[in-house]
Amino acid sequence: MTLDTVHRAAQTPDEPMPYAELGMKDDEYARVKEILGRRPTSSELAIYSVMWSEHCSYKSSKVHLRQFATKAPASDALLVGMGENAGVVDIGDGWAATFKIESHNHPSYVEPHQGAATGVGGIVRDIMSMGARPVAVMDSLRFGAADAPDTRRVLPGVVEGISSYGNCLGLPNIGGEVVFDPCYIGNPLVNALCVGLLRKDRIKLATAPGPGNKVVLFGALTGPDGIGGASVLASATFEDESQAKRPSVQVGDPFMEKLLIECCMELFAADVVVGIQDLGAAGISCATTELAAKGTGGMDVRLDLVPLRDPTLRPEEILMSESQERMMAVVTPQDIPAFMAICEKWDIPATVIGEVTDTGRLVMTWHGATIVDIPPGTAADEGPVYERPYHEPAGQAALNADDPGRLPRPSDLRATLLQVLGSPNVASKEWVTSQYDRYVRGNTVLAQPADAGVLRVSEDLPGATETVRGIALAVDGNGRYAKLDPYAGAQLALAEAYRNVAVTGARPLAVTNCLNFGSPEDPEVMWQFAEAVRGLADACKTLGVPVTGGNVSFYNQTGSAAIHPTPVVGVLGVLDDIRTRVRSGFPEEGARVVLLGETREEFGGSEWAHVAHGHLGGLPPRVDLEAERALASVLAEAASRGLLSGSHDLSDGGLAVALAEACLAAGVGCTVRLPDGDPFVALFSETTARALVAVPPASFDAFAELCARYEVPCTSLGHTGGTDLVVDGHFTVPIEELRTVHTGTLPALFD
Repeated sequence: MTLDTVHRAAQTPDEPMPYAELGMKDDEYARVKEILGRRPTSSELAIYSVMWSEHCSYKSSKVHLRQFATKAPASDALLVGMGENAGVVDIGDGWAATFKIESHNHPSYVEPHQGAATGVGGIVRDIMSMGARPVAVMDSLRFGAADAPDTRRVLPGVVEGISSYGNCLGLPNIGGEVVFDPCYIGNPLVNALCVGLLRKDRIKLATAPGPGNKVVLFGALTGPDGIGGASVLASATFEDESQAKRPSVQVGDPFMEKLLIECCMELFAADVVVGIQDLGAAGISCATTELAAKGTGGMDVRLDLVPLRDPTLRPEEILMSESQERMMAVVTPQDIPAFMAICEKWDIPATVIGEVTDTGRLVMTWHGATIVDIPPGTAADEGPVYERPYHEPAGQAALNADDPGRLPRPSDLRATLLQVLGSPNVASKEWVTSQYDRYVRGNTVLAQPADAGVLRVSEDLPGATETVRGIALAVDGNGRYAKLDPYAGAQLALAEAYRNVAVTGARPLAVTNCLNFGSPEDPEVMWQFAEAVRGLADACKTLGVPVTGGNVSFYNQTGSAAIHPTPVVGVLGVLDDIRTRVRSGFPEEGARVVLLGETREEFGGSEWAHVAHGHLGGLPPRVDLEAERALASVLAEAASRGLLSGSHDLSDGGLAVALAEACLAAGVGCTVRLPDGDPFVALFSETTARALVAVPPASFDAFAELCARYEVPCTSLGHTGGTDLVVDGHFTVPIEELRTVHTGTLPALFD
């Protein structure tokens, strides 16, 4: 095959190029030709096609995502915001935390194990590239109906991929969610989150400053696996025949990544890295263009120096490969010997493949011939921006008018509790989480099934000083709520994650998000997306928690059938003293059981309506952000003063499920009396801004005064103790019966 050089491209302007096959529109290709003043070479076309893909360029979402910046609340804690590999926040005592969530949805359907595994690997490298040591992961998973044959194919592979990769890295998996709904059949959602810790004066950025500095590619060799992987799979409508795209799925090597982590930590400690970028979606195309664009504007690269697993790869294939466990660093010439020595110590291949320039051009050669000569910013930052048309779905008004209040209500509240408690979405996820190591590294304070994961800031990290500080993390979303009202649904996802962090006693500090939607070319889907972003931006402003970064995942649909709009929100909080954290549920006998917050009759999108009637309609619970903020303030102050012995948020299944889960947490029962009114509403309504707490009797008066000060309704329901859940006047359920129902569902489906 004739090498397509820049000179040849200039001499053959009319040669057909396969831009459409690479997902590029006619007008986008015309713009590339306008930028270059000629047709692109095949290597340049490879760069622009992946960098301008939906997954990499955010071309359909940029106009809406800007709200996260324009509406951003003032935050002294925010050190690095959107635009870098991950956000960084100040958590005190000279420490910073960096965290981010991203999707690997389509690859995980095509090849569940490798798709999920490399999703973990990719998000871990994002955290490493900020100069941080990754310390924990979480995941938000959604599948089709739990009893669907394809769910039985996909779920075990996804869980195995997450567990094998994370366990091999020695990273605890401290939380997440597993949700089942028919809308995700054929299009599961696999959203992976990672958090890392670093000293706040040691942040690294994806930039290539300093002409004459060297560009080093290090880590695994480049192979044919994952060519166009995430950038292609996540940027087009997903059809049933997508299994034919299996070669596009990346293949992970967690043992190489573990070595890469340790190598990077030593490189950072030795201060021999000027800038760094991981190689994820778009591979070398992304790393070179983004580093050059954010630096002094230019870079010369010898692409033939890239170490290959397959020597037959063509230049454009090398540029598009998304082979895993690779990083790119910018290093001063004097630091190259030390950099290489550290890589050799960890048995990490490292090769100088180029040099930083100030020419404003990214120039790549192949055995002496120039195959790329472009302004890097045009690929990295100046891709197309679309203002897609959008309008409310045609059936939205009818959906919202179909209120679940018309549904028959049960007379047997006990049976209803057991029905909801054993449903796949509410049932114990121990079958999944037992495959993850939750306590490796020894810094996990709380993990699943707690409301949020909690970690102590370890003293064994580089530059560590003695501290009792900790961080809390939660990730939540509810596609049914967002289907009913995407604006409120996004706010409710944030509110739940915010509340889950707060019930541990932590102060919510910052937000990351993964926005999972159907095709942006569908105006009804685009309306859902626009409303969700607007809702999330408004809620973050009200709650005072900035969005530090995240991910947009479009084209989550098979044919014309889109998933429910599913904004997934991660919240990070800080504990000044890890010893004050509040345990989950009812950890001891003799405590007062107290319900915080107001209960209203709200069943739209509820777990009861879904389980008992297969119903989705009406409006989701009302959003009350001021009530969420007041509740979080009460919980944080109560924790710091030692007024609580346990806590649990109220969400899916309402008070009934919260009571059952609180009893199951430590095997301690309770006896409660419901407030006056309809007992069904009291037990199963999903009104938000509520929590269940256990208060030692000696602390109750002080706690009640605290609630009054923040104007948070505080209702004493009863006390903990015994081996039963007793709802006085209605039913009694032994804890062992609750446990049998709660833990039996997933093993029966997937063992």
